Amino acid sequence: MLDVKNITKIFGGLTALDDVSFSIRKREITGIIGPNGAGKTTLFNIITGIYTQSAGTIYFNNKNITGYPPEKLAGLGLVRTFQNIELFGQMSVQENVMVGLHTRSRSGIISCAFKLPGHVKEERDVRGKALHWLEFCGLSDFSGLEAANLPFGKGRMLEIARALALQPDIILMDEPAAGLNNRETNHLADIIRKIRDSGVTVVLVEHDMELIMDICDSIVVLDLGKKLAEGTPRQIQENPAVIAAYLGSD
Repeated sequence: MLDVKNITKIFGGLTALDDVSFSIRKREITGIIGPNGAGKTTLFNIITGIYTQSAGTIYFNNKNITGYPPEKLAGLGLVRTFQNIELFGQMSVQENVMVGLHTRSRSGIISCAFKLPGHVKEERDVRGKALHWLEFCGLSDFSGLEAANLPFGKGRMLEIARALALQPDIILMDEPAAGLNNRETNHLADIIRKIRDSGVTVVLVEHDMELIMDICDSIVVLDLGKKLAEGTPRQIQENPAVIAAYLGSD
């Protein structure tokens, strides 16, 4: 579904990524892990159009998407969440999800301004779909609350709900468990499995190894900008090079 081929990224004299290649299969959960400074977030930023790679090519559903901006990628079905929560704080929880849904709306300016029947119906549908994704993520009781007043863990879930409202084929999550307690992390794991089971492919950068080993179908390991290993959770756990990278053994 997603093919990353020979990606290199150089910042000045620093090589952040060095000839990284791997493939993501449909309807699987893939984890991208590695020590701090391994290049994980840089890789995410390249895949999602925030950075431009120095070399290499990216294919999504057999289409060359190299250099596509984030909004064009979202239209193709590739979306992401961020390590730092990015919400519209003064809007309600429901309205935050509606923002994602409006990217797929068909009403024009005149229709919206004059509240034409087509726009009114579409607006009603958008509100209903927003409530669906809030319920999917366990947020239906918070729909009218200002997003700025959400507890941190619920904010994480809202960002995921908003991304899902775009009806993606693949969702990339950058450290979704950061700052969550054990109960919230367990809920996140359940949500990620639900997303996968609904037919959406999931890729996540994450430092929580217990979460990664519990939910991932496959794992890619980066170290110092290079791909160190790739395989199932069990294969990664038993890989001597991965153990050395994390524990500093010879």
